[in-house]
Amino acid sequence: MNRIQQLITANFDRYDGKDIEAYIRLGGFTAIKKAVEQGSDYVIDELKLAGIKGRGGAAYPTWKKWDAGRRRVAEQKFVICNADEGEPGTFKDREILKKDPYKVIEGMMISAYIFGAKKGFVYIREEYWDIQKTFKKAIEKANEAGYLGEGILGTDFDFTLEVFSGAGAYVCGEGSSLIESMEGHAGRPRIKSPRIGEKGYLGYPTLVNNVETLAGVTRILEMGASEYARYGTEKSKGTKVISVSGNVNRPGVYEVPFGVSLREIVYDVAGGVENDRPVKFLQLGGISGPLVPGSALDTKYAYETLDEKGFTVGSGSVVVVDDNNRIIDYLVSVSDFFYHESCGKCTPCREGKRQLTRLLKKFVDGTARLEDVNAIEKVANTMKHASFCGLGQTAPTAILSALKYFMPELWQLVEEGVHENVAEGEWK
Repeated sequence: MNRIQQLITANFDRYDGKDIEAYIRLGGFTAIKKAVEQGSDYVIDELKLAGIKGRGGAAYPTWKKWDAGRRRVAEQKFVICNADEGEPGTFKDREILKKDPYKVIEGMMISAYIFGAKKGFVYIREEYWDIQKTFKKAIEKANEAGYLGEGILGTDFDFTLEVFSGAGAYVCGEGSSLIESMEGHAGRPRIKSPRIGEKGYLGYPTLVNNVETLAGVTRILEMGASEYARYGTEKSKGTKVISVSGNVNRPGVYEVPFGVSLREIVYDVAGGVENDRPVKFLQLGGISGPLVPGSALDTKYAYETLDEKGFTVGSGSVVVVDDNNRIIDYLVSVSDFFYHESCGKCTPCREGKRQLTRLLKKFVDGTARLEDVNAIEKVANTMKHASFCGLGQTAPTAILSALKYFMPELWQLVEEGVHENVAEGEWK
């Protein structure tokens, strides 16, 4: 099995991402033509056969989401591409947006056609300002070529698209927070239900999909679901675009078939670890994902095998950390990020992150005690189960997995701090 594939990324470096004619020569807009000619039932069946799931982290079957959405009757509907890629360690959407924007636009056209929407938005984070300019130009050219606007492909399908700039808040990667910000409110998650599929932007049904999901839908319809499903495993079909970073020789964005091992990703895809040092751990799925000890490198990269061990595919991030790094330093950086990004709406997340950051830094300065270890576990579990949205629920994931796999190292810091303070006459 080839460890690197090019299905969703097939057009990377084959055109400059701006030339719509070049995209058409590469087979562009054949997927939307199939969708219009074959109808919505055909599209749903193809997505079901391909087994594609949401690639932003939720991993909900795309066909189920679209099938439920198309059945809702409303005066108006909207589709949104969530390009608010703010997860540290995750940058695969950036490459798709930059290197093949028309594939995402075509995916949005297909989603709008199935969902029954005439208006769509590409919500791109503020830090991707250069990509915003590229996308606006791509939309302009798609309008000029007749692929956006009224009477698309000679049918009664009307669809317009525009770019919406985020303001840099990580929490706006969550669908309802994203919509709140689009409506001019603070980017904070909504109470559910109703869900945004029922009552989203401006109170109308709204379908939100990740960049890679939309690009994947386009590719599946282009090549056929049966061909796409030949890749991967029985339960995790197809491929995944991943972002590999950290202590590796070839960091970057790669597309791999589900079923490759984590070891193959590190050593074959990313060229191995810098200076040939041992892998201490990986963090999968972004900074909100679990830590995977080096002893688990032979685990297959697939939804079912990772789930069995308490790991996750998540956003597709793979951060590689070698044995030259202390676990506590990594956890402090993770905690600092979430402390900064918490929207403050709910107490478990707002206060939990503050307390976790304070407790973790006691390990760094050598003042941690036994009760601090217990307090960290208690606060982290409270956040996991009581926080309002996914940010607070997943923020302590790295900490909880560190307590599971790296407790001896944390205990050593406690013991070193005790001995040092005893020597100084401070321990009582």
